[in-house]
Amino acid sequence: MVYFEDDNSARRKYPVPAGMESCHIIEMGDYTTEGHIPFPAIDKLLAEQPDIDSLVMPGMPPGSPGMDGVQAEPFVVYAIKDGKISEFITIDES
Repeated sequence: MVYFEDDNSARRKYPVPAGMESCHIIEMGDYTTEGHIPFPAIDKLLAEQPDIDSLVMPGMPPGSPGMDGVQAEPFVVYAIKDGKISEFITIDES
């Protein structure tokens, strides 16, 4: 797993479509994740190993891993493949 100290260099290497940005990028083998991705999404990614480039969860939603507060609405995690966005998983623990 690679944590980038400079998010700008990571964003040049792993571009994320406009509006899908968050705060952290992590390289995990063949994948990258951006944002405070909930554990069920990571578990699904590792179990299924889909043909995608990245997982993203835009913004910094309260109650997501590493964020204060409680989950107020479902977390929607998106998959990105060649710049195309699709829904990967919705997590509703509220």
